[in-house]
Amino acid sequence: MKQKNWQEIKSMSSVELNAKLTELEDKYFKLKFRNSTATVKNPLEIREMRKNIARIKTLLAEQKKGN
Repeated sequence: MKQKNWQEIKSMSSVELNAKLTELEDKYFKLKFRNSTATVKNPLEIREMRKNIARIKTLLAEQKKGN
């Protein structure tokens, strides 16, 4: 994830993070399903998406712990 995108995600509210998390999890599911039926152009995209989901979940946990 680029530094600029990371700063944008860190500045999001928990509602925005939950929406982004739902969107990424949906895309991740579709990408995994597509990869199981046929090969995808960039298989590293799956790994990057999984890491982004983990980053957002970590931020949500930090925000919850901080409140």
